[in-house]
Amino acid sequence: MRKVGLRIDVDTLRGTREGVPRLLATLNRYNVRATFFFSVGPDNMGRHLWRLVKPQFLWKMLRSRAASLYGWDILLAGTAWPGRKIGPTCANIIREAAQYHETGLHAWDHYTWQTFSGNWNIPLLADDILRGVGELEAIIEQPVRCSAVAGWRADRRVVNAKEAFNFRYNSDCRGRSLFRPLINGGKLGTPQIPVTLPTWDEVIGREVQAVDFNAYILSHMLMDTGTPVYTIHAEVEGIAWHSNFEDLLIRAADSGITFCPLGDLLPDNLDTLPPGQLVRGNVQGREGWLGCQQPVEAVG
Repeated sequence: MRKVGLRIDVDTLRGTREGVPRLLATLNRYNVRATFFFSVGPDNMGRHLWRLVKPQFLWKMLRSRAASLYGWDILLAGTAWPGRKIGPTCANIIREAAQYHETGLHAWDHYTWQTFSGNWNIPLLADDILRGVGELEAIIEQPVRCSAVAGWRADRRVVNAKEAFNFRYNSDCRGRSLFRPLINGGKLGTPQIPVTLPTWDEVIGREVQAVDFNAYILSHMLMDTGTPVYTIHAEVEGIAWHSNFEDLLIRAADSGITFCPLGDLLPDNLDTLPPGQLVRGNVQGREGWLGCQQPVEAVG
């Protein structure tokens, strides 16, 4: 069997309220466990609309048919009306997810982290993470043991800011395999579990059409020579393209693929994980910089 880490990012109020319950029911039906990363603060995702002036972002919105994919209530959240706090509004749904699946922090405010965190110092980064952790722990009534920053906006500053939280692992970057990032002083930090596979919005209309996506992503899962990790979004696979995701689960099982929470990918002995660095880079189909795993052989 081929083990693939399944990560579910929940960015918005609608994704939490509508997408997560649907995903929970489907995962239960197919006996699949995953890792949910929740945004718990205000839903201000609509403020990303200013980025339409950037050609790459506009093209992504057009080719992925974002208005029909996400819905105008997501696209305008925090602009035409104030962004509502996701955690208190959807606490029961988040608690239900935490009963059956690994659950971690995605963001306090997804929009703010993705837009501004690249210029924050380590104390500001830590304060924002602490705010999200506190809100999520109050909801699920258990410690938060893992995290994955919004939009993969992470670099060495973020790695160092997270060390104080004693997470079991973080999933802050794109890469090929698990590693332990170098932190201040040359020590090795909390394990990183990179996302290795492309997401729906990165390739639809650019590399593949929607009708062919499942065959496309399954082939990538089977060919991945590292530790395959796949990310879906509650706003996409949990709502507009849910039937497509359910079909993926069926076809994956037929192909010998077993989905699992990201934490299940960690070895018993973390000292066996290689060192690495988390640096700013780019991923095709995604606008702006992202945290990327630097090849181990480049670290010296």
